[in-house]
Amino acid sequence: MAEALENQFSGPVNVFREKHLPETATPAGYAALIDAYSLSVPLPRTLFATGERHRIVDQDGWRIMTPRHAPNPTLAGHLTFALKYEGLDLAVLKRLFLATGPALIEGMVKATPTGSYARRIWFLYEWLTGHKLELPNAERGAYVPVIDPELQFAGEQRTEQRYRVKNNLPGTPDFCPLVFRTETLEKFTTMNLAEKAQSVVANVPKDILARTAAFLLLKDSRSSYVIEGEQAPQNRIERWGRAIGEAGRRPIDLEELQRLQKIVIADSRFVMMGIRCEGGFVGEHDRITQMPLPDHISASPEDLHDLVEGLAAFDNGPVHHLDAVISAAVLAFGFVYIHPFDDGNGRIHRYLIHHVLARRGFSPPGVVFPVSGAILERIDDYRSVLESYSKRLLPLIEWEPTEKFNVCVLNDTGDYYRFFDATLHAEFLYECVQKTIEEDFPQEADFLRRYDAFRSGVQSIIDMPERTLDLLFRFLQQNNGLLSSRARTKEFEALTDTEATQIEKLYQRAFNPGDDG
Repeated sequence: MAEALENQFSGPVNVFREKHLPETATPAGYAALIDAYSLSVPLPRTLFATGERHRIVDQDGWRIMTPRHAPNPTLAGHLTFALKYEGLDLAVLKRLFLATGPALIEGMVKATPTGSYARRIWFLYEWLTGHKLELPNAERGAYVPVIDPELQFAGEQRTEQRYRVKNNLPGTPDFCPLVFRTETLEKFTTMNLAEKAQSVVANVPKDILARTAAFLLLKDSRSSYVIEGEQAPQNRIERWGRAIGEAGRRPIDLEELQRLQKIVIADSRFVMMGIRCEGGFVGEHDRITQMPLPDHISASPEDLHDLVEGLAAFDNGPVHHLDAVISAAVLAFGFVYIHPFDDGNGRIHRYLIHHVLARRGFSPPGVVFPVSGAILERIDDYRSVLESYSKRLLPLIEWEPTEKFNVCVLNDTGDYYRFFDATLHAEFLYECVQKTIEEDFPQEADFLRRYDAFRSGVQSIIDMPERTLDLLFRFLQQNNGLLSSRARTKEFEALTDTEATQIEKLYQRAFNPGDDG
């Protein structure tokens, strides 16, 4: 069957899998392979085709290449095109290799034994499937990287003599999402935000730094609960905040993830703790039938242990070689798509961001940038990023409702969580991290500096307990720096007119210096 498909690649089309092309063109690379071999995989965010015009078109999720880019209409031709222009899509490649079987891949390598693309495909076949092809070790050919580092972010290189390639995949066959190089990420990775963070912190006096860090830690913990739609009591927020403050001290594995879940879930009487034994989904239930209405379906229970082992392997290896923020995005969003627990996944997902940033030394010691607060301020963008993959994934998952109104997945879905394109996730996280470093931390430190100046000024006029002084500040803050009639006649009626005026001027100088007459 696979051999029969060798020459059954599509000609020019206007629609591909319900996606309109900007012009009539012939699917190429992954699009052609997905179509010819009927692969059940999430479509790449950008599909490729070749047209009749001699200019490249980027539009509506398509890149239309010129006639001179057109590959030979064969398995080898489209695979070579994909690796050359599209980078690696490991989910597509694994399903393709399972569809073709070993014979066609062996034939490709034998036809061009020294070819760089053939040797990369050979390595990828064995790495993804775990099956060794009946081929002797390569004896000639320059060593080539498995991932083209000009297209995608790569990991540490490891020499693979059998194929004469440099394995720079940032993960293992159990978990290896990839991130494309984009203009946005190239800009972020050259901004040296880690150095900027160190510089921002170094310019803050130690006493203000400690208070700023404490406030932002609490803000992050509270925001993480709010994102989940929970109004947690203060003691739970503080407990989770303490856990976030220790992020990065222990490597991630199943035991550590379960420890974190116990901190998140204060009352576990109605929650099955630990790795799920049943299906899982994110969404709602029909109000009448109670049937599941999933927006995202989590990994199957039988895949969870391997996937968590893959997360642990990523944390213990590639995390230390990839860009810190990109590593954090891969680990954190990979975890939340897998959703290994019944409850607590969202907060642990955001904890993992802090874990990687702290472990890599990106966050200064003792400082937690309020990434969850930045996410909360951009909650719609956050959900869009999550849905950027979930929406492409959901139609591929076959499931049925259970008696408990849960979902039971019927097909093999493990690879969908092992291999996904984390580019948009990395861009979003970088934007959040930049905001916390350039805006949130400096603004909070500056506020405390101004507040200290205001407090010191008030205390030079009148003795006032800290709690009363805080109330005074809130009244001024709510009324543009003036004490309202209510404040003057009730809470602060003991102030003289002169004292009230002096205090108002202190506030203006501290917080609205441009308005001080």
